Amino acid sequence: MSVDAVDPGIVAADAAVPRFWQGLGLPGLADVHVHFLPPRLRRRVWEYFAAAGPLVGVEWPIRYRWSDEDRVVHLRRLGVRAFSALAYAHRPGMAEQLNRWTLDFARATDGCLPSATFFPEPEAPRYVAEAIDEGARVFKVHLQVGAFAPTDPALDQVWGLLAEADVPVVVHAGHAPVGTAHTGPEPFAALLARHPRLPAIVAHMGAPDYPAFLDLTERYARVRLDTTMAFTAFFDQFVPFPGDELPRLRELGLAGKVLLGSDFPNIPYPYAEQLAGLARLDLGDDWLRAVCWQSAATLFTLTPT
Repeated sequence: MSVDAVDPGIVAADAAVPRFWQGLGLPGLADVHVHFLPPRLRRRVWEYFAAAGPLVGVEWPIRYRWSDEDRVVHLRRLGVRAFSALAYAHRPGMAEQLNRWTLDFARATDGCLPSATFFPEPEAPRYVAEAIDEGARVFKVHLQVGAFAPTDPALDQVWGLLAEADVPVVVHAGHAPVGTAHTGPEPFAALLARHPRLPAIVAHMGAPDYPAFLDLTERYARVRLDTTMAFTAFFDQFVPFPGDELPRLRELGLAGKVLLGSDFPNIPYPYAEQLAGLARLDLGDDWLRAVCWQSAATLFTLTPT
């Protein structure tokens, strides 16, 4: 089935995306926060969003409920040259199986960064080391959904492995959309105090505690932020990004510490809206170039082809 047959309205809305990056003189986009999941887990995740489950809390209609094949085609049409396949474990005993699927998916999919996950369990150091050996270039953990503290002793060796290998981990550490005992800047700051060289990418800019996560990004050399869903009308309903923090955001972006993320396909609006939100910040073309391609290209050694 062609993408156009799946949802021509979305395809039409996203037609602006190639013009966006071409106007900046970029070879394309690099999106560090994209999800591809095994079919059964993907189905359950989409059902949870459709039901506005407790950890979602608001109506959240996913606009890209398409097959993996159609979503890959769409990303390529948009000019997304590099993207992740983020999966995250929410209980013991599932991370290793997820890693087999996501690493196989990356091997079969041009442009996909080999992605992996972990959970606080005795086996985690072993299978994380194995995933790194197999070429994993980015990990994902979700403190809200996983319901675990980042300082759980079972993960201490895992964080050390990632720091030593300099492999980034995308961490959903913020309270949005629904906070838990393990989200927010305090638990994440405690983790960084133990592992100051951890190459972490804070998902969703750490929303809604933007200033506190900006502080941590300035303080720790290997901490970065991703833009996932931030600066969109949908996400601003939780807490808009504070205007007086835009100068700091600009400096961090120019320093290579802000990366494009989208949460594709689990978004309730067209992909183009993420980019429009970034452009509306009016932080300059150099900032947009760094965020949308150059910083990820440096971090992951990407080429424009």
